[in-house]
Amino acid sequence: MNASIPPAEAGHASIILITGATAGFGEATARRFAAEGWRVIITGRRRDRLEVLKRELEGLHGTIEGGTVVHALRFDVRNRQEVARAIAALPAEWSAIDVLVNNAGLALGLAAFPEGDPDDWDTMIDTNVKGLLYVSKAVVPGMVARGSGHLINIGSIAGKDAYAKGNVYCATKHAVDGLSKAMRIDLLPPGIKVTHVAPGAVETEFSRVRFHGDRERAEQAYAGFTPLTGKDVAVVVFFAATQPPHVCLNDIVVTPTAQANSTTIFRK
Repeated sequence: MNASIPPAEAGHASIILITGATAGFGEATARRFAAEGWRVIITGRRRDRLEVLKRELEGLHGTIEGGTVVHALRFDVRNRQEVARAIAALPAEWSAIDVLVNNAGLALGLAAFPEGDPDDWDTMIDTNVKGLLYVSKAVVPGMVARGSGHLINIGSIAGKDAYAKGNVYCATKHAVDGLSKAMRIDLLPPGIKVTHVAPGAVETEFSRVRFHGDRERAEQAYAGFTPLTGKDVAVVVFFAATQPPHVCLNDIVVTPTAQANSTTIFRK
């Protein structure tokens, strides 16, 4: 089965694994795919949030093919051994992953390079770049063996244009862009699709995390215009994942109407 075939056409439910599924884009994507009849593997570090989301989605969408619609995996994408163990331990009925959404990522701090916090740098690099690599390394070989699959990497418009005080975060998202291009080349022979989705300003907990819980400063980031929502990004991811087998959307930049690039936003 090719992961790009919607479940209703394929004759059985496709399986999607989403990292960072307990908030933001990841949670919205899990909700969208579960609602469309996919079997969803949600992953994250926060066990309580994983269990709450799992119960909610199962309550909304019940079971399919005699099994549950959601499987939860708790691991930290920054821990290579933990990632490998979790993926390897998937039950047989969940192991044939059709679509992997590398969504786990974050920004920490907004400071000129000389004032940057190396601890924040390490966390961003370990999550946004190395975490993507570790999860992909655990999942993609199975896709190659089956001769089908789709890798969707969630980047950022910060991977297209650098901006003041974004230094290391921008660097990690430029890495996601570059990795996506290289993966697309390397995975051509087995027919694995690779899509890079680069959202602009999206109102999730992203800015609260970046500003270490400063809610007022986070809200100012979205003042004067209508930002995207996690649901908007989930729609794009779903569209990319359900194209015909011969169609691959390689690179998608999606912004609010008020945003032209990473540095230009029209605020009323």
